[in-house]
Amino acid sequence: MRYEGSIYRPPSEAWSYLLQATIGCSWNQCVYCAMYRAKQFRLRDLDEVLADIDAAADRHGPAVEKVFVCDGDALVMPMDRWEPILIRLRERFPRLRRVSSYAMAWNILDKTPDELRRLRGLGLSLLYLGPESGDEPTLRRLAKSPLTALPGDGRRGTPIFDAHAEAAAKAKAAGLGVSAIFLLGAGGLERTEEHAAGSAALATAMDPDFLAALTLTVVPGTPLADRQAAGRFTLPDVAGLLRELRTFVAEASPSDALFRTNHASNYLPLAGRLPADGPAMAAAIDAALDGRIGLRPEWARGL
Repeated sequence: MRYEGSIYRPPSEAWSYLLQATIGCSWNQCVYCAMYRAKQFRLRDLDEVLADIDAAADRHGPAVEKVFVCDGDALVMPMDRWEPILIRLRERFPRLRRVSSYAMAWNILDKTPDELRRLRGLGLSLLYLGPESGDEPTLRRLAKSPLTALPGDGRRGTPIFDAHAEAAAKAKAAGLGVSAIFLLGAGGLERTEEHAAGSAALATAMDPDFLAALTLTVVPGTPLADRQAAGRFTLPDVAGLLRELRTFVAEASPSDALFRTNHASNYLPLAGRLPADGPAMAAAIDAALDGRIGLRPEWARGL
């Protein structure tokens, strides 16, 4: 098993076999993200990927139940890459019950419904999408989508909010699970209220199976860090971040989504289902704002 550079995965993939099928991120322009800036995007050699699967199966085969396909947006791979990978995974891991990957809205929109159903039939079952915000000005400042920057199939200028809602619906129609990730603080102090309310609206529109909130960390060397240094971006304080989280849990109304804030970046770990547990989580946030519930200390926070 060979890995190039740093490898990232969602918290829920802690016990998954991590298969690096792509290197880096095909977009790699989001202003806050430093994860793949040292990598030039490419597809890994297919024979190497299949050999890695075989090596992992020889060593851990009976123990592997979940596989997370890396790097940043592996769904971008064409079908002639995905199909042999999924077939080999199914052949070599007898207890395999889930294959997942990061995806971007336009990765999903670029696949046909038949292609998505084919991927689901071969074992791909869960996609992680990170819209980060549902506030359109914030999304554009984050550079979340080439739909606003590149010519293509007629989608140029499509609202990023609408693209994520459409992509989630398309994935769900193919039988794929959707996990949506939002980023507290992404709108900065300037658009904190709009960002929180818009994120709740997009979570409702996407209607994912899983929802997560992370807290923005301004990473040195990113364009967002440059904006912060120039006084053009201010992260809300801890109380402001908690108020964003409260708005989110109070207003997000998917049909039924498992919601967690267990990522190490967050000050207040929460878990429940939205919308059912929204009032209880809002009460917990109120208690934290009042100092009746302790927060994660700074030394324990991280990416």
